[in-house]
Amino acid sequence: MTIEQFRSLYEARPFRRLIINLADGRRIPMEHREFVLTVPGGRTVVVAEPDGRLHILDLLLVTDLETAPSDASSPQAPR
Repeated sequence: MTIEQFRSLYEARPFRRLIINLADGRRIPMEHREFVLTVPGGRTVVVAEPDGRLHILDLLLVTDLETAPSDASSPQAPR
């Protein structure tokens, strides 16, 4: 994944919660755009979780960015 592809989703307005899927099977939640730091070289990002854990990620290992509905904005299924 390129930094441009990554930025297009995390800079989207309004922001939607993302799940970062990695080649090793890990899934990293990205709760807010403020929890992300991009490194000037464009290949590495740092993602913080609300509990303070940090993930330093090589974008070449990101297989997919998945948008996740927020709890407040997810529509109810019709009955």
